Amino acid sequence: MSALEGLRIVDFSRFLPGAYASWIAADLGAEVIRIEHPRELAKHKAMFGGDEDPRAAARRRARPTYTRNKSSLLINPGHEQARPVLHKLIAEADILIEDYRPGVLAKMGYGYAAMAALNPRLIYCSVSFAGQTGPYAARAGHDPAALALAGALSRLNGLPTPTLPGLQVADVLAGCHATIAMLAALQARAKSGRGQHADIAMSDASMPLLMVTMGRHDDLEGLAPPGGAWHPKGGVWECADGGWLCTTDMEPAYWARFCAAIGRSDLAPLQHDIARHPQIEAELKALFRTRPRDSWFALLTAADTQAMPVLSIAEALADPHNRARDMVRDVAVNGDDRGVVQLGLPFHLSDSPPRAPVVAGLPGADTEAILERLGFDEAAREALAKSGAFDAGQGERR
Repeated sequence: MSALEGLRIVDFSRFLPGAYASWIAADLGAEVIRIEHPRELAKHKAMFGGDEDPRAAARRRARPTYTRNKSSLLINPGHEQARPVLHKLIAEADILIEDYRPGVLAKMGYGYAAMAALNPRLIYCSVSFAGQTGPYAARAGHDPAALALAGALSRLNGLPTPTLPGLQVADVLAGCHATIAMLAALQARAKSGRGQHADIAMSDASMPLLMVTMGRHDDLEGLAPPGGAWHPKGGVWECADGGWLCTTDMEPAYWARFCAAIGRSDLAPLQHDIARHPQIEAELKALFRTRPRDSWFALLTAADTQAMPVLSIAEALADPHNRARDMVRDVAVNGDDRGVVQLGLPFHLSDSPPRAPVVAGLPGADTEAILERLGFDEAAREALAKSGAFDAGQGERR
């Protein structure tokens, strides 16, 4: 049995942090209904062109791992005629996930207070840039700005000058913490019978990145930015074929083993000789350029050191270890012989395997079935369509 089977989630999220949490829940068996706002879809369509080929649209929709195993309801939350539909849906839900700027969803009539009155058992999960309270609560921002506010961007690349990260660090951290918050609130509800508001800020979720540095230094105001200076706790080395290898042999025993494996046992006692570090780094750089990456990896693997090739995304998806861990899933797409590559869940439960991945259909693919289940007959569904409840703009309350 799936771990979260029987759980119902209404997902208003539009960006990765909220969608990440609902993806975890959906893979674990929860019924997740994604609210597809026609205005947001229109914006997205404009980015890719209005005449996008249907097969290309289906592949684009299917590629993101975090969209799978969810149903899709196309409806305009700001339209008055949409309100009875969404109220019915939320009244029977366990969790609502939203990632609007604080106060926006409340203006549309779906704020925490109103939805808690409608469904006292509802867990209302708000994911935002800087949270629901505090001086920056009304601010908008994306991943790098959250890292900047958290103090993490100043040290993330290990160099004196901060740079934009190449991946969505704060987004994924916020999604992970949203998942933890939802599960904790479910446990609390099992005891109290009441839901609650979970407030997850991308900036808050990024601050645990500081913990190790904070634990090593008393004078944080005097803490200098990363100098970029090399230390024999590891390195990223360019090899003869242009590939890169990462080593992390920071413990003395591992450093000695590393030095022996590369034929430089003379460097072992110099690990903490700071004055010699620039010279050692230069010698190691020259040494690693004498062999291809995979040759070094084989040598250091045989010596049981802490070495790993720096894999590209394509290499990581093809790597036998990642495949063996079921972290890479080849998923079929209707009408497309190629399918898409997605990620597996980043954890494993011995008795509660995840459901098989089903790619997201086109927006609104499940609207008819969801409305019918909620008790809206064919005439009611036609009336909703004529009212403009499925269209962008009409009746919008901002």
